[in-house]
Order: sequence, then structure tokens, then C-alpha cells
Amino acid sequence: MGRGGRTKDHVEGPERKCIATGEVRPVQYMVRFVVGPDGQIFADTMGKLPGRGIWVSADRAAIALAAKKNLFSRAAKQPVTVPDGLADAVEAQIVRRVVDLISLARKAGDAVAGYEKVKDWLMKEEARVLIQANDGSTRGKSKLSTPYKGHYIGWLTADELGLAFGRQTVIHAALASGGLTQRVVEEAQRLKGFREIAVAGATGKGKTTR
Repeated sequence: MGRGGRTKDHVEGPERKCIATGEVRPVQYMVRFVVGPDGQIFADTMGKLPGRGIWVSADRAAIALAAKKNLFSRAAKQPVTVPDGLADAVEAQIVRRVVDLISLARKAGDAVAGYEKVKDWLMKEEARVLIQANDGSTRGKSKLSTPYKGHYIGWLTADELGLAFGRQTVIHAALASGGLTQRVVEEAQRLKGFREIAVAGATGKGKTTR
């Protein structure tokens, strides 16, 4: 059972083995890398670049381990160059992806921002996902609860959420059951492994996890 009564997601679909941890995980929780023509490793967060995919768990520590132990070269079966700050670059790509998807959901009428609008959607059971800025007030966030059998995203910043809604900052947002919602949830799940998450949210417990 998760935050606000949410049950753990059952994920179906293709799986890949992480070159750093050896774990076999659904691709929603991993990042695909490819080797460019110049032998440099590139993150393919969209999963569209040509070439043989090299998979690493969507986790800062896993990517750092793969770089440190020369595991990208081993997986590619050739010498490769790993750019400095690879994990930071991957995180930035995923953040941009999440922000863009939320923005598209907003334009489709499937996302709202602001405490009162989010509260209204939650009361009417229109919300499928509750999103709250990780740098927002814990007290304020604790007044809203994750939709029953819904999802909670609490590791975007207020500035990042603001970009998605065309505002300077946003603390509270919600997504309805639109076509983009599941994609937002999946991309946000990838981002979670790159950030220290304060999962106080609506519980106010203040526990920090990865």
C-alpha cells in the first residue's frame, strides 16, 4: 500500500537487464543508452535513437557505477567515451520530458494547477494523479491526499511545475485520466531515482528516500 492508500503498480511490458546492478526491470524504470558514431555514450530517453541499446536503471548511483567501472565499454564490446556529468544530463532530459508531457495534458484539459482547483478535482474524484512540488510547504501539501488507487508525484520543483503550466511557480497540480497521464507517471518514475525524495507529502512524516 502506498501514500494515500495507493496500491503498488503492477507493471507489464518489456524488461531489460541493468549493466550496473544486474537487475532485470521493466523499461519504464530504466534508461536506454546508445553509442554514437564518435564512440561517445548518449542517453536515449525517448527510446528512438538507432543502434544497440545499453540499459541502466534510472538511478544516479547506477549510472555513476556504470561509468566508473567501464561497464558501458564492456556492454558495447568496444571502447567508448562517457561524458562528464552524464547522470545530470540524463536527469535534465527526463525533467524536460515530464514538463512537456504535463504541459500537453494541460492544453488537453487534463491537468489543473493551484490548491483550490486541485482540491475541487480531488473532491469530485476527477483527479487521477496528485503532483506537489518538493520544495513546497509540507504543511500546505499535507492538506491534500493522493486519489484512491491513483498516483503521487512529489519530486518536481515548484519552478519545474511552473514551466509546465506557464507560471513562475506551482506547488499543487493534478492530472485526470487522460491519454497522457500514464506517460507522465512513467517518466516521473524514472526521474525519482535521480533525486532525494522527501515523501512527507500529505502524510507529513518527512521520510527521505531514493
